[in-house]
Amino acid sequence: MTKPAILITEPRSKLSVTALLLPEKAPENAAFLSAYLSMPRVVAGIHAMWTGPEISCPVPSADLEGQAYARPLPAENATLNPQPGDIVLAYVPPRMWGGNPNAIFDIGLYYGQGARLLFPIGWLAGSVVAQVLAEEREQFAAACGIIRRNGACDVTFSLVEV
Repeated sequence: MTKPAILITEPRSKLSVTALLLPEKAPENAAFLSAYLSMPRVVAGIHAMWTGPEISCPVPSADLEGQAYARPLPAENATLNPQPGDIVLAYVPPRMWGGNPNAIFDIGLYYGQGARLLFPIGWLAGSVVAQVLAEEREQFAAACGIIRRNGACDVTFSLVEV
């Protein structure tokens, strides 16, 4: 039996990992990602400033305009302290962060210990929507470390079955 997953790649760092979606634990958040990734997406990634060992990949506002899936998301399979290998979808309502009129949907790639979802606006629970395969987590952490040293990058997300 196959399971839905996300292939996450970034060529400069040699990032190439598979993360199993968790629709049984985070159904609405997994549905958002499945709809958003109905075609492969390239999303700008940058090492997070406040949350620790995370590559933050905010979904571009242009990708959300007029889309049925771009709606408020509940915290499901919620965490304030993501673990290595967690893929966390964070939802920030419109006007909550600095008056930004758009909702923010951020795909967080958490690769190390000590992560926390503490932002300038305070604690914000995110939804663990997928997890990198255990056997790929060491390579995941190494590649994310390279991204941290190199700076901004383009991360490609594609739906796959494993």
